[in-house]
Amino acid sequence: MTPMVDLFMLLLTFFMLTTTFRPQEAAIIDTPNSISEKLSPTQNIITLYISKENKVFFNIDNGKDSTKHIRKDVLTNVGKQYNINFTPAQLDQFEKMASFGMPVKNVSGWIDAKDAKARDEMQTGIPIDSTNNELAMWILFARKANTNAEAAIKGDNLADFKVVKKVLDILQAAKINKFNLTTNLEKVEVKLEEN
Repeated sequence: MTPMVDLFMLLLTFFMLTTTFRPQEAAIIDTPNSISEKLSPTQNIITLYISKENKVFFNIDNGKDSTKHIRKDVLTNVGKQYNINFTPAQLDQFEKMASFGMPVKNVSGWIDAKDAKARDEMQTGIPIDSTNNELAMWILFARKANTNAEAAIKGDNLADFKVVKKVLDILQAAKINKFNLTTNLEKVEVKLEEN
């Protein structure tokens, strides 16, 4: 019995030391309720967040094969589009980070920020207006880096519909006509009435 307890403690210690926690998201999103039980995919997904302040945030994961470094490729290509170079250390750090929302020119400073509070202050939302539509660039290069990626929109229930419509238009312009709308599952009880 003693060797089994030792083995258990060894495994517990190993898992505690090697576990990585999921990074905090850019904004707290209170999604609307629905009764759909379809689960959103957890890998190969481009997630667009819309906060109650109508700010848009972006995230893409590395997919099933983490050796492809999809996040690095997306950041490198978006940087080239806007004539911004990122250091290898910045690219490595970006790959470990979660969702973000700021103009491309501020991404370098966001990556190099000293703490989470400084990063949160930089989260002003990705520009989606007609003259400066940076979200379309992020989506374009995310789709080029991972052709299997599906899109998901996670919008706050207080977000303005005009902003949601603009995000939907950007997705359709990128030829993404199939996407998931992330909601909270609301339990619905069906009662039979006796006649």
